[in-house]
Amino acid sequence: MTAMVNVEFHFDFGSPNAYLAHRVIPAIEARTGVHFRYVPVLLGGVFRATNNRSPMEAFAGIRNKPEYQRLEMQRFIARHGITEFRRNPHFPVNTLQIMRGAVAAEADGTLAPYVDAIYRAMWEQELKMDEPDIIKATLDAAGLDGAHTLTRIGDAAVKAALIANTEASVARGTFGSPAFFVGDEIWFGKDSLRDVEDAIIASNKA
Repeated sequence: MTAMVNVEFHFDFGSPNAYLAHRVIPAIEARTGVHFRYVPVLLGGVFRATNNRSPMEAFAGIRNKPEYQRLEMQRFIARHGITEFRRNPHFPVNTLQIMRGAVAAEADGTLAPYVDAIYRAMWEQELKMDEPDIIKATLDAAGLDGAHTLTRIGDAAVKAALIANTEASVARGTFGSPAFFVGDEIWFGKDSLRDVEDAIIASNKA
């Protein structure tokens, strides 16, 4: 039996495009039979390491570019029938705590429900997810242990793991989020998911 190709999704909760990719990934997994491994990275760290900036900063003052980006997002949302997305009024949110929480959840074996809960809170419920009380309440409501996660966020090993994830991702070519790897090949942006799926199918046929 041919081994399935390794597929990774490098994400930060602060990216609305990463949220939209997260919503589409399950359908790709169902069609291809390949599981995406979620890799938490800190987008601020990625930007510092690559001298990159957020689209909000990079395209400020550029005529027509921000408008086209909004149109492109609306098209993606319509194409995939994503009706729950809401622009977070607190954006940009400092994601350091919730990204460390993702690293802790991965180590604790609860990454999938953690990711779902935090993404819903950020991009559907419009919550301010850099407030410890809101993080705890969000996780408790999802059946997770919010107090435990807040404690784990302060662990030196968790902090070091997020830094290591971020540095390793940049070393492989990441400059923003969402980034995807199919084997050793990188794709960037939610609109590359069609190509990511094609690459998965091609790799599984090889």
